[in-house]
Amino acid sequence: MISQAKLDSIRDFQKFAERFLIVKDKAGVKKYFTFNRAQSYLHERLARQKESTGRVRACILKGRQQGCSTYIQARFFHQIITSRGKKAFILTHDKEATNNLFNMAKRFNENLEPGLCPKPNTDNAKELNFKQLDSGYAIGTAGNKAVGRSQTVQLFHGSEVAFWAFAEDHSKGILQAISNEPGTEIILESTANGIGNYFHERWLSGMSPDSEYQSIFLPWYWNDEYSHNSENMHLSDEEEYLVSQYGKNGLTNDNLSWRRLKINEFSKDFDAGRERFNVEYPFNSIEAFKNPIHNVFINSKYVEFARAAKVDMGSKLIIGVDVAISDRDRTAIIRRKGRCAYNLERVSHLNTMEIAGRVKRIITEEKPDKVYIDCIGIGAGVVDRLNEMGYDCVEGVNVARSANDKERYKNQRAELWGDMRDWLYQDMPVQIPDEDTLHGELCSLGFKENSNGQVQIESKDDLRARGLPSPDGADALCLTFAGGFHGVQTAIEVPKLMPHERGMFR
Repeated sequence: MISQAKLDSIRDFQKFAERFLIVKDKAGVKKYFTFNRAQSYLHERLARQKESTGRVRACILKGRQQGCSTYIQARFFHQIITSRGKKAFILTHDKEATNNLFNMAKRFNENLEPGLCPKPNTDNAKELNFKQLDSGYAIGTAGNKAVGRSQTVQLFHGSEVAFWAFAEDHSKGILQAISNEPGTEIILESTANGIGNYFHERWLSGMSPDSEYQSIFLPWYWNDEYSHNSENMHLSDEEEYLVSQYGKNGLTNDNLSWRRLKINEFSKDFDAGRERFNVEYPFNSIEAFKNPIHNVFINSKYVEFARAAKVDMGSKLIIGVDVAISDRDRTAIIRRKGRCAYNLERVSHLNTMEIAGRVKRIITEEKPDKVYIDCIGIGAGVVDRLNEMGYDCVEGVNVARSANDKERYKNQRAELWGDMRDWLYQDMPVQIPDEDTLHGELCSLGFKENSNGQVQIESKDDLRARGLPSPDGADALCLTFAGGFHGVQTAIEVPKLMPHERGMFR
C-alpha cells in the first residue's frame, strides 16, 4: 500500500520533481530535479495564477539557459501521469529544439520509479501516449503553418516563440484549439528577438492588468552558473550603478565578473559586446527587446526620438504603399509631409483590385502630390489599374533596380532605406507614428558592404529566417523618399559581421 508521505509527494509537483524526476546537468550527469531560483519564482507565479483563475496563461521572457523549458516539461509530465485526459503539445522554432524538449519528457518517463504510472502505449519520436490515462505528448515545429491544428490539447508549451517563422498562423491555429476550460495551460517562453513581432506583442499584452496572460521576466543573474571569482575586482562606475539597481534582486560581484568575460567574448569593442550581452542576458525587458544583431542599419535611439517628437506638417503630401496579399504580410499605407510621417494603415486579405480601390479613395479625399507604390510582383497590378483610371500622381517603384547612387548602394531598396535613415538622423526633428510595430520594423534590418563597396541591406527572407516579420510599414515609409530627399547624409560605418550573421545577404 502506498504511504501517505509518498502520496503527498506525487500530488505536489515540486515534491514530485525532487523525488521522482531525473534530469541531466550540463556535464551530462543524471540527478533529481531541484528547482533553481528562476524555476522557483516561475512556479510561484504560475501557481498563483492557476489558483485565482483556474487556468495558466503566461508569456515568459528570459535570458539564456535559465531552466525554463526543463521546468515546463516537468510540470506537464507531472500532470499527464497524475491526471486523466491531459494532452500536451510542444511547439518550438526548429526540429532540433523540439527533439531536445521531447527527449526531456521521455527521460522523465524512462527513469521513473517502476509502478508509479502505466507504461506508455505509444513511445516514438513524435508521441508519448498513455492510453490507460487518456493522456500524452505530441510535438511539432513552427516551420509548418498547419502544425497541431487537428490536435485536442489541454497543455501547450510554445518554446522560443520570438523565432517562430509563422507565429501569426500558429496564434490563429493551434493556440485557438485550446479551450478556456479549468486546468488548461498555455505557456509561451522565449529569449527576445527584437520588437514588433508576435512574441513582443504578446509580452506587451501580458503587461496589461486586463489581459488573460501574465508576463514574467527571469533575469540572467538568477542562474548560479553565471558567476566568476570577483576577488580583487574593482567595479566600474557602470557596474556600481548596476549593483545599486539590481543588487537587492540578487546581482553579485561574481555575476559582474562573469559578465565582463562574456562581453569580451562577444566583441573586443566593449560597447558592441555590451549591447550584444544586454540582448542575450538582459537585466530587464527593455534591454531584451532590442535587435539581436549588432549591425543594425537604423539605430533605435533615433526612432525613439522620432516617436516622441511633435513637428508641424509642411510641404506636399507624399504617400507610400507597400502591397501584399499573402497571409504572412500586410499592405501598408503611410503619409508624409516633410518632416512628419503619419496615419500608417495596415490592411490584410485584400486583392489587388480592392487595394487599388482603397488607394483611389485616399487620393480622392486627401489629394496627394505623389503616391509611390512598390511595383515588384503584385504591386504592378495596383499601379496599372490606378494609372488606367487616370491617376497620374501614382508611380511604380522597382526597388530591385540599380540605385541612383551606384557607388554607395547595391539597389534602390538600400538607397531608399538610406534616404529614410538620413531623414531620421538629421539635426532637425522628425515625427513618425508612435507604435512599437513600426519601431521594430525600422530597427530590424542588418546591413553589410559588398565587395564593390556598396551598402546592401538584409532581405525579407533573411528576416523571416530570424523569426521577424516583413517590415511592411517601414518599407511603405521608405517609398515616400522615391522622389528624392535632400537631407544631410550620414556616414555609414559598416561593422564586421558576427559569425552567426555571415549567412545573411545571400
